[in-house]
Amino acid sequence: MEQLSCVVQEYAWGDTQSIPHLLGQEPDGQPKAELWMGAHPRACSDCVDGGSLADLIAGDPTAALGTEVNDRFGQLPFLFKVLAAGEPLSIQSHPTLDQAIEGFARENEEGIPLDAPHRVYRDPNHKPEVIAALTPFHAKCGFRPLSESRQLFSLVSALDDAGVLKPITEILFEDGAASDVYANAMAYILGAPASTEIEIASATTTAAAALLGTPAGEPFAAELEWTGKIAASFPDDTGVTVALMLNHVFLEPGQAIFLEAGNLHAYLNGVGMELMANSDNVVRGGLTPKHRDIAELLKVVDCSPIDVPIQIPTTDTWTYHCPVPEFTLQRLVNPSGPIESPGPEIIFVQQGDIEFVCGEKTLVMTGGDVVWLSAEDAEVSISGQGTLWRATV
Repeated sequence: MEQLSCVVQEYAWGDTQSIPHLLGQEPDGQPKAELWMGAHPRACSDCVDGGSLADLIAGDPTAALGTEVNDRFGQLPFLFKVLAAGEPLSIQSHPTLDQAIEGFARENEEGIPLDAPHRVYRDPNHKPEVIAALTPFHAKCGFRPLSESRQLFSLVSALDDAGVLKPITEILFEDGAASDVYANAMAYILGAPASTEIEIASATTTAAAALLGTPAGEPFAAELEWTGKIAASFPDDTGVTVALMLNHVFLEPGQAIFLEAGNLHAYLNGVGMELMANSDNVVRGGLTPKHRDIAELLKVVDCSPIDVPIQIPTTDTWTYHCPVPEFTLQRLVNPSGPIESPGPEIIFVQQGDIEFVCGEKTLVMTGGDVVWLSAEDAEVSISGQGTLWRATV
């Protein structure tokens, strides 16, 4: 059992207040986007008693990970984060495992450095993920029913005097499977030349503002309101138009959604616990100054319409549904007694005062503290008043 010191990533979209507040620190005015908890080489956590978590695992993988996890994955298979979005994140998707393996090998053969800005595949792993809200949280997640997109784009297109949005609306009304229709619409929107991209983004923003507050626009009030907010950060980016084809999701604190590979999504605002496979593979299509690979995005994205099941805790100890072998997420409120399973796991103390006892070692943790449990830490008891988040295999 070890207390961890973890890396804060200062991405431009980050919230300046939330992560410092959780960590008991004074904000310094810089955006604090993500707290990384794990052994990913880009930002490996350190043990407070000395050495990195990666070194601890490498020193005795069987003791740290357990025989089954070590044999199957050969590494800590998850990456745990606190995510704090002050501005919208990029519209993005993540590859399947096969796509990641192929893409990583291809970019290696092409000689693209791992830290190159235009590199897409930084490791040979997929990146399914779950996000559980700590504050009210807004996101775009997966394609909405095609009938809804047809209705919405008919409304905004009718308010576009220049006719810029008309071709998109016509594509959405084409015959064929919904996934093919959405793929064609995405290819048109994201493949537009720079001058047309600006026109599409501007027309979308103007029409959405005109529709907001009208009876016709009422069913899409959240989407229309967020169109203006997104455009304020990315005024010339057609990601604002693609976002109108996606489900708008609102999470209350404690609620969560799980995202499979291929899910096109963008987190818009809020703080959440994010748990994913140990990967940093992101294929971006918009709402970002970073590298966008539209051709690769169209290869990995799943354009099939989906419902977004929101997971709602009903007890103080709640395990979220994460249908992958790499990780699962659990929330504990005012825990008392032994934990349910041995490590490897990482525990984030959101708030409160919690005592961890493992053999003769005791750690007293408060809000913002992070604890690592190895597989050999078979008997661990936790107690106190507060809220914990457990990332386990």
